[in-house]
This record gives sequence, structure tokens and C-alpha cells, in this order.
Amino acid sequence: MTGWRRTVLFAVAVAVAAVLGAGGGFAAGAEDAEEVKAMVYKSPTCGCCSKWIDHLEANGFEVESKDVANVTPVKRMNGVPMNLASCHTAIIGGYFIEGHVPAEDVKRLLAERPDVAGLAVPKMPMGSPGMEGPKPERYSVLAVKKDGTTEVFAQHGP
Repeated sequence: MTGWRRTVLFAVAVAVAAVLGAGGGFAAGAEDAEEVKAMVYKSPTCGCCSKWIDHLEANGFEVESKDVANVTPVKRMNGVPMNLASCHTAIIGGYFIEGHVPAEDVKRLLAERPDVAGLAVPKMPMGSPGMEGPKPERYSVLAVKKDGTTEVFAQHGP
């Protein structure tokens, strides 16, 4: 099997896993995180990703994580614009959650159910969940529309 075919097959397998992970835990009309499962795709060596997972769990989410060598195919298959990419991608309630998005914003997303593809916190801003540190930065959580355009969903930090 050529490297190209192997890559395509891996991407398809990741997409199927993402779809199955996204749909498995969402109860229609659910507003409580306890009713929603999060599937997080991350590098096996990423410490801040594990801290973000701890943040979700501390806020009532049931989280399953999958270590993958390359998270990019997961991002592409779920419509994450590459200019918004961060270190991990989650699928929660049918939405992608890219990067260090606070649990309170995920809960708001699930309660309001806007017509967007997901939420993103580009890069890895200091002070976001999983990226705590001595000099927190102000950062925006972006709502990513299905056409890839964005608008500010929430702002955090000093």
C-alpha cells in the first residue's frame, strides 16, 4: 500500500471515529455537560492537552481521549480551518472544539445550539484552561461558521 493510500485510509478511519464519538453521547436538547461526551484527539506527548481534559472533567464532561500521531487529519475532516489550529481537537455534541476553549463556553454553545461548525481558541494563549501561568493573556473564543468565517463568541483574561 502506498503512503498516499495509507494516509487517505487513516483520514477516513479518523473521520468515522470522530462521527461515532460525536454522536454517541449527545442527548437532544441537553444543556448539562453531564449528558454530553467529549472525544478529544491529541498528541500522546502533549501535557497541556491533558490539563485541558482535566478542566473539562472538573466541569462535568465525560471525556474520552485518543492519542494520535498526527491530529491534522482529524481537524480537516471536521472542518477546522488550519489558520485556527491548536494542539488538540475535540468533538462535543456535534461541534468541533479546537484548542483551549473554556468549559463554560462549551456549555453555552450546547445550550444555545447556534448554526456553527464549532469553537476555536487559536494557538495556545497563556491563561486559557490547560495553559495556566504567571502572565495570563487576553484571548478570544471564536465561533467558526460552516463557511470558515469567524466571530467572537467570548473573551477571557485580563
